[in-house]
Amino acid sequence: MKKILLASLLVIATTQVFAQVRLGLTAHPNFGFLKVENGKGNGVSTGFSYGLMSDFEFAENYSFATGLTVTTINGKASILNYIPYHLLSSSTNAAEYDVKFKMQYLEIPLSVKLKTDENNGMKWYGQFGLTADIRIGARQDVKSGNTVFADDTKSTDLTKFLRAGMIIGGGMEYRLSGKTSLMTGLTYNNGLTNIAKNSESIRNHYVGLNIGVFF
Repeated sequence: MKKILLASLLVIATTQVFAQVRLGLTAHPNFGFLKVENGKGNGVSTGFSYGLMSDFEFAENYSFATGLTVTTINGKASILNYIPYHLLSSSTNAAEYDVKFKMQYLEIPLSVKLKTDENNGMKWYGQFGLTADIRIGARQDVKSGNTVFADDTKSTDLTKFLRAGMIIGGGMEYRLSGKTSLMTGLTYNNGLTNIAKNSESIRNHYVGLNIGVFF
């Protein structure tokens, strides 16, 4: 993760020397879900992302896309013998725990964006790359049967500080006037790293409905 962050800073610094920079703001919902080794995901939960986005146009129709966003990724799962709550239970039998992760990250996307030629003010684009995420908040809901073990409880000691993801997406830009453009599209963020501590293996993923404005 440290290598990813250092590489991103180096790429941004060198790209700024020769690229045309476009800056914009984004605010959009996302739909998160979990993949669990010792259990199963349990549906989709909504989250939100907002912050700064930027394109470094190093050639016609080719950009290095990055930014800085605050991204909430929520997800639910049923986990067998979820630690540490199973250790706190009075029962020694196997049990299934319904867990909701509410994770908030400072997210730095690092991707390449390919665009079509403009037609009637509109461009289509596709992008592929990585995200480097720093945890800034973590809370959980945990219950088993009728017993509630956690209700919006802080869980930074149960989750990891860094997360990496792989992104793929596409969408369109529509020129409103001059350099101002409306951007909309979809992004799939596939979590590459385990977000849980202890012996659990849990990865969070989301589909983002991207909406933003370049100035």
